[in-house]
Amino acid sequence: NSRDLFSYETTYTFGSDFKESKLGDGDSLYNDFSYDHRFLITGKWYFRAGVEYERYDFGGTDNGLPDHLQAASGHLAIEYVSHDFPGISLELDPGVYFQDNVTGDAFDIPIKAYTTIPLKKDKIFAVVGLGWSLYQDPIVAPGGGIIWVFSDKLRLQAVFPKPALIYQPNDDWDFRILGELNYTSFRTDDVLTTERKLQLHNAVGQYSEDRVGVQIGYTGIKHLKLIAGAGATVERNYDFFRAHQSKRTDPAPYVRIAAELRF
Repeated sequence: NSRDLFSYETTYTFGSDFKESKLGDGDSLYNDFSYDHRFLITGKWYFRAGVEYERYDFGGTDNGLPDHLQAASGHLAIEYVSHDFPGISLELDPGVYFQDNVTGDAFDIPIKAYTTIPLKKDKIFAVVGLGWSLYQDPIVAPGGGIIWVFSDKLRLQAVFPKPALIYQPNDDWDFRILGELNYTSFRTDDVLTTERKLQLHNAVGQYSEDRVGVQIGYTGIKHLKLIAGAGATVERNYDFFRAHQSKRTDPAPYVRIAAELRF
């Protein structure tokens, strides 16, 4: 089991129109960096602690929606790890989730927990999960699904929010068909859009990007995994759920590069 875990990702979604014509069009650039260290408790149980910084930057029509959203958070987790895979995890991500100004009400503690249950030895596993956040809608959301290992080279991870069909022809390469449901809530500043019905100050906004695509991973370099992917961002959504306002975009292509370092 690896003790030090670094990861970096950048994903760019090309421009597409908002479904409301007054808002024009927009694109999205997502960047994320994280570092974690696992501390052995006993056996295969670990305490994991780390930090993460993630940021969305938006371009396109100047329509009054946020031009960026960002989060700086910590990771505190208890995990049962086998073959570098956490089969049981309880994680807290305390931090500030904000637009420009870090304020007290931008602090949140998202929590996610899951457990993996063997249904057929070394072949089929059930995953049951739950996510909680003070500012998300709904506050508590379920997750999970089925992992089906067809062979040493092919497995289905039908686990939401990130299902994937994975083919590994050898130890160095893996190919994935995947889906992603990415949801994060932020405390915004002034949202004064070109639509008169959306004029907000200090509001909570839940931003999401739902994607489908393909991905290639290469692990032929010791400790390092390089990732490239592409597909379609089916929808981007600025959901100001407390004001009952939601602004969505049409589908657009995306590209991704990422790297993971474990040792």
